[in-house]
Formats: sequence, structure tokens, C-alpha cells
Amino acid sequence: MFVVFENGESWTYAALRQRVRIVASSLAKLGVRQDDFVLSWLPNGPDALTVWFALNYLGAVYVPANTGYRGHLLEHVIANSDARLMVADSRLLDRLAGIDPAALRHIVCVGTTTPPPLPGIEFLPEAVLVEGDGTVAEPERPIMPWDTQTVIYTSGTTGPSKGVLSSYLQLYSTASAFFAVTADDRNMASLPMFHAGGTGAIYRMLVKGGSTALVESFRTQTFWETVRQTQTTTLTLLGAMIPFLLKEPPSPRDRDHPLRHVVMVPLSDDAQAFADRFGVDVYTTFNMTETSCPIVSDRNPAMRGTCGRPRAGVEARVVDENDCEVAPGEIGELILRADVPWSMNHGYHKNPQATAQAWRNGWFHTGDAFRYDAAGNFFFVDRLKDAIRRRGENISSFEVEAEIGAHPAVREAAVIAVPSEFGEDEVMAVVTPVPGKTVEPEELIGFLVPRLAHFMVPRFVRVMDDLPRTPTQKIQKHLLRSEGVTADTWDREKAGIILKRERLSGSTRPATDPKGPISHAS
Repeated sequence: MFVVFENGESWTYAALRQRVRIVASSLAKLGVRQDDFVLSWLPNGPDALTVWFALNYLGAVYVPANTGYRGHLLEHVIANSDARLMVADSRLLDRLAGIDPAALRHIVCVGTTTPPPLPGIEFLPEAVLVEGDGTVAEPERPIMPWDTQTVIYTSGTTGPSKGVLSSYLQLYSTASAFFAVTADDRNMASLPMFHAGGTGAIYRMLVKGGSTALVESFRTQTFWETVRQTQTTTLTLLGAMIPFLLKEPPSPRDRDHPLRHVVMVPLSDDAQAFADRFGVDVYTTFNMTETSCPIVSDRNPAMRGTCGRPRAGVEARVVDENDCEVAPGEIGELILRADVPWSMNHGYHKNPQATAQAWRNGWFHTGDAFRYDAAGNFFFVDRLKDAIRRRGENISSFEVEAEIGAHPAVREAAVIAVPSEFGEDEVMAVVTPVPGKTVEPEELIGFLVPRLAHFMVPRFVRVMDDLPRTPTQKIQKHLLRSEGVTADTWDREKAGIILKRERLSGSTRPATDPKGPISHAS
């Protein structure tokens, strides 16, 4: 068995291969050739999986488009891809109205929704995907490990999405990185297939000889039932998924499931609580669309905040702005290189400037702030662009978010910098409550005072029902920053709560009393 779907349908490896050959021969009849870029605008499911593998069977390049994109973002991806053909869910096609189709000329419509007429575009019914006889001619040249297999677009949280050029060898290297996953495992792929986490989860099992449970998306309320129904043994949990699951009411069935191990990214402070409650082993990693799981942990890492150590074949350094390595414990940018050519990305499609900047001095620059210790453990600190500087102190939004997330009423949090009237930044927390609970800003500050350095405690707190996200579920902090301090934002200092550095000379009294009301420090 290779794949099981949410509706109970399942395909063996042989059945998948036969379907792929039929779709590949059908795409060839539509003119798809080796090295062509073809857009796939489909949600997770049988069609997305088959189209991906069929394109690669021909030696063509699979270019999945984010199903949440519309407007200028969608127009940018279509133009950047140079694709002449798209296979799309028909329910999405009304978003193409008013968009420049660039080189796009043909769209295969999957589904029954009638698409709107678009000048210069020929719409084809999904039946054309099964008109081939399964006979596929050999490509003009052999498909090589360094050929481009996929172009996956970054989330575009700070600017136009960049198309990451990934080779067959990069995806193979990513799939091979986790030694704990074997042919006996079934890996749930709940992240979208336009996300490296979605394609990686599927490809991992193809490489390992295991099986995949392909579901459309992560849903907290039905998560464990889906794990049981699909007999999932391993999966990846990102960010807010962990507190979402932990904050569900305890159940007698918390350990009644086949799940054996999870990859938790990033490693949550709640990792041990999750492992204990649900009876699973925990691993963690650091990865990007551009890399291939270069840093991986051992089973159940005990060190708080670690990403693990560089895996075999990968060099990792933490450097300053001149690419000079910093000392253990100091913060710098993580840069990477591998001893096997093509096992990480080979640039950004049609963006040589971004490629040169990322790969300067022969190392891939992640844009992430890291530190490492003398034992070779690596620790994520923050996105470099998310760093906050308040009155001479550098603050990790990641670390502040972790402490806020420990509050029982907080569902998730985003910490951002907002301008200070004194120069540099002030810290602002935007939080969402657990359903049925209320987040009181002053009470939240009281919770944080004993957990954070005084300069890290947010001045501003805004409570929202939901945080703005990209379709890959990354929080769009740039939107929160652009909104800044809104009318519904609570200001700690206006409430009379002023936190100052604890004076250690002449007194042992803390500036605030964590056991009682927050003191208005003088």
C-alpha cells in the first residue's frame, strides 16, 4: 500500500503507477514535454498526487500554486512560472478574472464548477487527464538527479513569493534525513502539497518504501480520529498544532491510537507533556523549502529549544554580517552547505539577485538567527527580520511567544516590534484565546513577569479572534506590524504598569511581586 485517503480509498504502489502512466500519457498528448513548467492548483487529494508524479514521470517540472492565492500574489506566481498549462480545481478559477495570464494558455478544470470566460485561455474538462493509453515515450534525455523536480513558492510573508528550484536529489535528501521513519511507517501528510512539508511527507515514504495518509488539512477536533482511521504512525506537527492539541480536554482515548513518533517543529516547551500525554516519541528538525532537513535531533531531546545537530554530510555555521563565525552562545545567522552537490536548492526561479544573495560565499544563508553551544547543538533564536531591539536589548519574538503560549487561556501568539516614542522598538503581543476562555491583558502581564526579563514583557497586548495567516498557515506578521497599535490595543504603561530592571545592589527585593498584583515599580 502506498496511500490512503480520508474517504477510505487506498492505492497500492502498482495502482498508483498505472494511474500516473495514464495521466502522464494524457499530459503528453496536451503537449507537455521534459523540462516544461506546469502549474498544479489543487488541494491535497488524489488529483494533486497523480498530477505531481505524472509530470515528473515525463521529466516535467511540478509547480504547485498556493490554493489561497488570489490577486497580485496569484498573478506573480503565474507569471514567474512561465507555465503554459495549469491543472486547477474549478472552484478556484473565478480568481483568475482580471489577472494577466502571462504565458498561460490552457487550463484543465478538475471539478464541475463552470469557469468564467477568460480571454486567451482554453478550458479543458478533467476527462482529458485520462484520455491517454498509459504509453509514455522515453524523455529526450535521461532524468538526472540534478534536474529540477519541483518549484515551490515561499510563503511571501515579507514580499513577493520566490520560486525555489529543487532537484530530485534535494527531495531525496530531505526524505532520507529522518532515520526513525522506516518502511513500516505510515506518514500523515496534512500540510498542503504546495508546501515543502506536504511534498516532503509524501516523498519520504516513497523513498523509504512506506505508506502515506493524505488528508486535505489539519483539524484539531478530528485529528486523533483521522490518525486512528488512517492508521498513521508518524507525522509532522508545526507551531500552533501542539498547543491546539494539548488544550483539548483530556480523554480516556488519549493513548488509543497507532501514532508512534512525531516531528515537532519547532521543539515546543510542551514537548515532554505532549509525549507523556499521548505516548509518543518526539523528534525535531530545522528545515526550509530551500534546504533538506540539515539539522535533526535525537529521540526525545531534553535540551530546551534545540533543533538538534547537523546531520551527516551537512556543515552548519553561525556567523556575523561578514560571514565570520561567532563564538558558542553568541547569536548570528545560520549558514549551510552540503558535501553532496544539488542536495539543497539551486536557486530561485528567474531571480538571480536573490539567488546570489542567498548563496554568497558558497554558503546558503538562511536568514535565521541561531546560536550553538560547545557540544554542537543548534538553537533557533528568531527570523533575523523578526528581531526586536528595545532600549539596547535584543529580544527574540520566538522566545516571548513561547512564554505567552504557556498561558492556559492563550491559543496562540504573535510578538512584533512597534515603534517607540523613545526610538528603537516596543514589544507588542497579539494573542488569540482558547475557545470559551478570555485573555485579560493585565492578568497576562502578571503571568509573564516572573517568566521573562523585564525588557521582554510586552508593553502592548491586542486580543484577536484569529491571526492573519498565509495559506501555509504561517502568521503574517507584516500585516500586524502595518496595523501597529490599534484602537483595541491595551497599553501596559497607560495602565500604570511600569517594569524596570531589578536593582541588585543594596536590596534583594524584586521590582515586581510575581505572587501578587503587579507592582507599579518606581
